[in-house]
Amino acid sequence: QVQLVESGGGLVQAGGSLRLSCAASGRTFSIYPMGWFRQAPGKEREFVAAIAQSDGSTYYSTYYTDFVKDRFTISRDNAKNTVYLQMTSLKPEDTAVYYCAAATPSSTVVNIRKPLQYDYWGQGTQVTVSS
Repeated sequence: QVQLVESGGGLVQAGGSLRLSCAASGRTFSIYPMGWFRQAPGKEREFVAAIAQSDGSTYYSTYYTDFVKDRFTISRDNAKNTVYLQMTSLKPEDTAVYYCAAATPSSTVVNIRKPLQYDYWGQGTQVTVSS
Protein backbone atom coordinates (compact mmCIF):
# COMPACT_ATOMS: atom_id res chain seq x y z
CA GLN A 1 0.00 0.00 0.00
CA VAL A 2 1.12 3.52 -0.81
CA GLN A 3 -0.56 6.58 0.63
CA LEU A 4 -0.09 9.89 -1.15
CA VAL A 5 -0.68 13.39 0.20
CA GLU A 6 -0.44 16.43 -2.05
CA SER A 7 0.29 19.97 -0.92
CA GLY A 8 1.28 23.32 -2.39
CA GLY A 9 -1.83 24.27 -4.26
CA GLY A 10 -3.42 27.69 -4.01
CA LEU A 11 -4.46 30.84 -5.80
CA VAL A 12 -1.96 32.53 -8.10
CA GLN A 13 -2.13 35.17 -10.80
CA ALA A 14 -1.52 34.32 -14.42
CA GLY A 15 2.18 34.18 -15.14
CA GLY A 16 2.97 33.10 -11.60
CA SER A 17 4.47 29.90 -10.23
CA LEU A 18 3.61 27.16 -7.77
CA ARG A 19 5.37 24.03 -6.62
CA LEU A 20 3.25 21.04 -5.75
CA SER A 21 4.57 18.32 -3.49
CA CYS A 22 3.38 14.78 -3.01
CA ALA A 23 4.56 12.88 0.04
CA ALA A 24 4.34 9.11 -0.11
CA SER A 25 4.22 6.60 2.69
CA GLY A 26 6.01 3.29 2.58
CA ARG A 27 9.58 2.18 2.06
CA THR A 28 9.23 1.19 -1.60
CA PHE A 29 8.54 4.60 -3.07
CA SER A 30 11.51 4.37 -5.42
CA ILE A 31 10.07 1.42 -7.37
CA TYR A 32 7.01 3.34 -8.55
CA PRO A 33 6.79 5.59 -11.55
CA MET A 34 4.99 8.69 -10.34
CA GLY A 35 2.59 10.93 -12.16
CA TRP A 36 0.58 14.11 -11.89
CA PHE A 37 -2.91 14.42 -13.33
CA ARG A 38 -5.43 17.22 -13.17
CA GLN A 39 -9.17 17.57 -13.42
CA ALA A 40 -11.04 20.77 -14.14
CA PRO A 41 -14.76 21.15 -13.39
CA GLY A 42 -16.84 19.32 -15.96
CA LYS A 43 -13.81 17.74 -17.60
CA GLU A 44 -12.16 14.35 -17.48
CA ARG A 45 -9.01 13.75 -15.52
CA GLU A 46 -6.01 14.34 -17.76
CA PHE A 47 -2.36 13.44 -17.70
CA VAL A 48 0.10 16.23 -16.88
CA ALA A 49 3.51 14.68 -16.24
CA ALA A 50 5.24 11.51 -15.09
CA ILE A 51 8.66 10.43 -13.91
CA ALA A 52 10.14 6.96 -14.07
CA GLN A 53 11.18 4.90 -11.10
CA SER A 54 14.72 4.55 -9.87
CA ASP A 55 17.05 2.26 -11.84
CA GLY A 56 20.07 2.96 -9.67
CA SER A 57 21.22 5.97 -11.65
CA THR A 58 20.60 9.63 -10.92
CA TYR A 59 18.74 10.14 -14.18
CA TYR A 60 14.98 9.71 -14.41
CA SER A 61 13.01 9.68 -17.62
CA THR A 62 10.25 12.25 -17.62
CA TYR A 63 7.12 12.63 -19.70
CA TYR A 64 4.88 15.64 -20.25
CA THR A 65 1.70 16.45 -22.02
CA ASP A 66 2.12 19.03 -24.75
CA PHE A 67 0.30 21.85 -23.01
CA VAL A 68 2.72 21.94 -20.07
CA LYS A 69 6.03 21.31 -21.83
CA ASP A 70 8.60 24.00 -21.07
CA ARG A 71 6.40 25.31 -18.22
CA PHE A 72 6.15 22.43 -15.76
CA THR A 73 8.92 20.24 -14.35
CA ILE A 74 8.43 16.97 -12.52
CA SER A 75 11.10 15.68 -10.17
CA ARG A 76 11.46 13.21 -7.32
CA ASP A 77 13.50 12.81 -4.16
CA ASN A 78 13.48 9.16 -3.18
CA ALA A 79 15.23 9.89 0.11
CA LYS A 80 12.26 12.04 1.09
CA ASN A 81 9.61 9.84 -0.58
CA THR A 82 8.40 12.91 -2.40
CA VAL A 83 7.59 13.88 -5.97
CA TYR A 84 7.30 17.50 -7.07
CA LEU A 85 5.65 19.44 -9.84
CA GLN A 86 7.17 22.85 -10.42
CA MET A 87 4.72 24.96 -12.39
CA THR A 88 5.71 28.24 -14.03
CA SER A 89 4.05 30.68 -16.44
CA LEU A 90 0.69 29.54 -15.15
CA LYS A 91 -2.40 30.22 -17.21
CA PRO A 92 -6.07 30.40 -16.21
CA GLU A 93 -6.65 27.17 -18.14
CA ASP A 94 -4.28 25.42 -15.71
CA THR A 95 -6.95 25.82 -13.02
CA ALA A 96 -7.87 22.34 -11.76
CA VAL A 97 -7.52 19.89 -8.94
CA TYR A 98 -4.08 18.30 -9.27
CA TYR A 99 -3.62 14.68 -8.29
CA CYS A 100 -0.47 12.75 -7.56
CA ALA A 101 -0.45 9.04 -8.40
CA ALA A 102 1.82 6.01 -8.24
CA ALA A 103 1.88 3.77 -11.29
CA THR A 104 2.37 0.07 -11.66
CA PRO A 105 6.16 -0.59 -11.60
CA SER A 106 5.94 -2.32 -14.99
CA SER A 107 4.58 0.81 -16.68
CA THR A 108 6.09 1.72 -20.02
CA VAL A 109 6.48 4.85 -22.07
CA VAL A 110 3.40 3.72 -23.99
CA ASN A 111 0.98 3.50 -21.04
CA ILE A 112 2.46 5.87 -18.44
CA ARG A 113 0.01 8.57 -19.54
CA LYS A 114 -3.08 6.49 -18.86
CA PRO A 115 -4.93 6.84 -15.54
CA LEU A 116 -5.70 3.10 -15.47
CA GLN A 117 -1.98 2.44 -15.16
CA TYR A 118 -1.94 4.06 -11.72
CA ASP A 119 -2.66 2.03 -8.61
CA TYR A 120 -2.59 4.70 -5.91
CA TRP A 121 -3.96 8.24 -5.88
CA GLY A 122 -3.82 11.20 -3.56
CA GLN A 123 -6.82 13.32 -2.59
CA GLY A 124 -5.79 16.22 -4.78
CA THR A 125 -4.84 19.85 -4.28
CA GLN A 126 -6.65 22.80 -5.83
CA VAL A 127 -4.75 25.14 -8.14
CA THR A 128 -6.55 28.31 -9.21
CA VAL A 129 -4.99 30.73 -11.68
CA SER A 130 -6.64 34.12 -11.95
CA SER A 131 -6.48 36.24 -15.09
